[in-house]
Amino acid sequence: MKTNLALTVSKINIFNNVVLAISKISIGVVAHSAALLNDGINNAGDVVSSVIASVGISAAGKESDAEHQYGHERLESVAAILLSGIIMVVGLGLLVDGISSIIKGSYHESPVPGLLAVIAAIVSIVVKEIMFLYTRWAAKKTASSALLASSWDSQSDVLATTGGLIGILFSRMGYPIADSIAAIIIALFIFRVGVQVFRDGADQMVDRACKEETVQQIRTVILDQEGVRGLDLLRTRTFGSRCYVDVEISADGLQSLVDAHSIAERVHHAIEKNFPQVKHCMVHVNPSRQKKQ
Repeated sequence: MKTNLALTVSKINIFNNVVLAISKISIGVVAHSAALLNDGINNAGDVVSSVIASVGISAAGKESDAEHQYGHERLESVAAILLSGIIMVVGLGLLVDGISSIIKGSYHESPVPGLLAVIAAIVSIVVKEIMFLYTRWAAKKTASSALLASSWDSQSDVLATTGGLIGILFSRMGYPIADSIAAIIIALFIFRVGVQVFRDGADQMVDRACKEETVQQIRTVILDQEGVRGLDLLRTRTFGSRCYVDVEISADGLQSLVDAHSIAERVHHAIEKNFPQVKHCMVHVNPSRQKKQ
């Protein structure tokens, strides 16, 4: 169900990016706006980003098989890392273009953009902000790292188009260099977003522990279970958008194996019930003659 929502959002993003790319490239040419033209090319790259996210989400949603017995969730992290690369390349490209334009003084040669370019930029900002909010909501609901990366890609587009709009407005006011300055500032923001997306994806690839708040909540749930005398070990690791938990608890060492197993099973079910993001929980029982801690 969550995979279906994530795929639906990805398809909507692909459609919107195709429409924006065609519209801005066409209007950029007609309205003599290099900023809008470049922004349209950026949206064409977003189509590729959305396709990568869609493929990653689809692959990650596949059931476990003989060759991938722990599932395919990490493919979402791979998709997020690929998206981060695209975002950083876009940021570097805008940075180089802005610096090059100032050094060469080529901004003096640019014709004054038409009013149509201003309108197109404003519409694009509104559409992209809506896409960002919708995609981020879906990413949180589905715990999809690829979708979250895609949402930040949309946010970086809002920044890029805002910079382009500022440049267009100042160019129309007689300050053509503003376009290049805005491009440099926005490029740095976009690159920073790409770095953050990469870090998030990489953390999931190297089994980073779950958030401390989540770990403490799991600890509380474990100690609240009947028969648990203590918590000897609690380890967590992210696996794509999911989480694995390894637990060692203390229980009465004089009770039967059946009773000890019942306690372990109770802890196991409590964790997976209270924390939907936990894909699997392994519980080991250590014998103890101590009273509950």
